[in-house]
Amino acid sequence: MPTSERSLNLPNAITFSRFVLSLVLFALMQAGGYWLTAAGLFVFAVLTDVLDGWIARRYKLITQLGRIMDPFVDKFITSGTFLFLLPVTQQSGVTPWMVVIVLGREMLVTSLRGFLEQRGADFSASFSGKLKMFLQCVAATAAILSMHPPIAEWSVGGMEFTAVRDVLLWSMVAVTVWSGWDYVQRAIVLLRGVETK
Repeated sequence: MPTSERSLNLPNAITFSRFVLSLVLFALMQAGGYWLTAAGLFVFAVLTDVLDGWIARRYKLITQLGRIMDPFVDKFITSGTFLFLLPVTQQSGVTPWMVVIVLGREMLVTSLRGFLEQRGADFSASFSGKLKMFLQCVAATAAILSMHPPIAEWSVGGMEFTAVRDVLLWSMVAVTVWSGWDYVQRAIVLLRGVETK
């Protein structure tokens, strides 16, 4: 994959702006009462991830800095969002076990990636990782929206919105666990290949 040496490019600037947006998001969540704004900001920030990735690939602006910062910021905003929802478990549906599983998976995969890529192995994102990220974003958005009382009272296809939110949250947890196991299996295969070289 071509790598640009110019780290201060548009995709990296967008990634940095997403980091700043995440801090604004966390401040809104801590303040309380701005849940619709927080949900909109979260969705906007997540969409910038799609944009910077597309620009980097389309115009061959992939850098080492971007390869490090982009997944870090993604994990920062999703994990941070779940952490800031934890003090309001009853209203958000986010439980301590969910947060432990999300954080544990992210720390495990990040450690494996650093260990293997230092040894020249390609440990880029897989389908399970992308599906995990998608479900985390959808579930986090639903959890933030459920903090807004009028939305919490909605019904979706005959189901209460909070029930739909809980299904999304636990589906996210299941896929997060599966994704972690998938990456561990990939790491074992890659490590065997590195050791036999």
